Order: sequence, then C-alpha cells, then structure tokens
Amino acid sequence: MRVGLDLVDVRRMRESIDRFGDRLMQRLFSDQEIAYAKAHDARTAEHLAARFAAKEAAVKAFSLSEVGAGWRDIEVRRHDDGACSLELRGRAAQAVQRLGVTHIALSLSHDGDYAGAVVTALCGADLGALPPPQIHERPSAS
Repeated sequence: MRVGLDLVDVRRMRESIDRFGDRLMQRLFSDQEIAYAKAHDARTAEHLAARFAAKEAAVKAFSLSEVGAGWRDIEVRRHDDGACSLELRGRAAQAVQRLGVTHIALSLSHDGDYAGAVVTALCGADLGALPPPQIHERPSAS
C-alpha cells in the first residue's frame, strides 16, 4: 500500500493565480481542471488548491519527483456523481505501472483557507482476494 497526503493554503493559491494568471494555471493544470474551477468563479482558487494538493499527494505516494513527471501528467477527473479520481499520463503513468499499482483512491477536501487531498494505492493486489474487514461490534451499554 502507498499513501500520499498534502494540504494547500487556498489564500496562497489565490495570490499565485492573481499574480501569474493563466500562465500558472496552464503550467499546473489540464484544460479540464481549469474549466471546472473557472465554472465555479467564486471558488476557483479553492478548486485549484484541492487539485494541486491531489497532485502533490500523488507525487508523494508514487515517488514521482524522482522520475520527472510533469504536473499535467497528473489530472484530477470529476465524475457525474461528484467523486474524483486520478488520471495519469506520461512519466507518471509509467512510474505507477512499474510500482505494480492496481487500484488508486483519491479523496479531496476543502474548508475555509485550506484544501487537502489523500491518495491511496494498492500495489500488486487483487481486491477480490483480500479478506473482508474485521468488524467487532460492542454491545451497547445499558
């Protein structure tokens, strides 16, 4: 199992966008990520901060800084049901394949001035072969 976690200050993301604008966004984010964030104009920085946290969490989970993966090689995809997943390309995808990653989960969160993300991945695992979780119920106190 591999895990990556990152936290981003939304205010710093907003300041960076104000200072560097489209140049910064095009360097860090895919066209789809930018379009999603800009569709929620009042919360653009919040959405981009969460996506940047996801990219950083992926870099940590998969040791991508060692392989020279680009920011746009890691994309956060939002699905119709609101869930998000990672789409990896180029060097990021190659590195994940070398690690034997079979499943990736992504969780994004934002609250106030902070956005965070957790990336978890299983390597060489068949989820069907994993034992079910052990759940122990406590009798309720009377």
